[in-house]
Amino acid sequence: MSSSQTWDDVDTYFTTHLSPDDAALEAALRDSEANELPHINVAPNQGKLLQLLALVQGARRILEIGTLGGYSTIWLARALPADGRLISLEYSPEYAEVACRNIARAGLDPLVEVRVGAALDSLPKLADENPEPFDLVFIDADKANNPHYVEWALRLTRAGSLIIVDNVVRGGRVADADSTEPDVVGTRAAIELIATHPKLDGTAIQTVGTKGYDGFALARVVD
Repeated sequence: MSSSQTWDDVDTYFTTHLSPDDAALEAALRDSEANELPHINVAPNQGKLLQLLALVQGARRILEIGTLGGYSTIWLARALPADGRLISLEYSPEYAEVACRNIARAGLDPLVEVRVGAALDSLPKLADENPEPFDLVFIDADKANNPHYVEWALRLTRAGSLIIVDNVVRGGRVADADSTEPDVVGTRAAIELIATHPKLDGTAIQTVGTKGYDGFALARVVD
């Protein structure tokens, strides 16, 4: 019978062979821990998946909602071409400071801009700049606002863009239609928005591993 130890062992095996951390990524994790950031960054194999998805997309412009210590930012930015751009939105000035340091150490600061403030304040300002559409949006912030983030992602993308919503399983709680917990209510609303919106075609996947029992949603923007 599978156990959390088995999940960890399998993740370690996959990570060792397919997505090992390098010096910059390891330093980002150490710096995040030293500054007491919560241990909610993506796992290495999940970071590699984000990078591969960005490469498959041929992404030139990426929007990340939720920077934390910049670990996922580094994975994503490494998929960009030399003229690419990644904008990451982070609520906490302290987290943003750590992230900027980690991104610079990885040599990616020419490609990455971290904007500080509540994402629902930053997103309208970003839209007012009339930016070139983003090819990929990674949503990994406060879960209660997930449906709002998906709506903003739609406004800032184009047909063919990819929207990724992390942590949608909530340890299985997402299946509880009676839940009043904000993270579950927000995540269910995001899933139902993806299911019903005429411009979105998506799915969601359950995962197990070093990050426990969780999962993510993928949605492609269609005409």
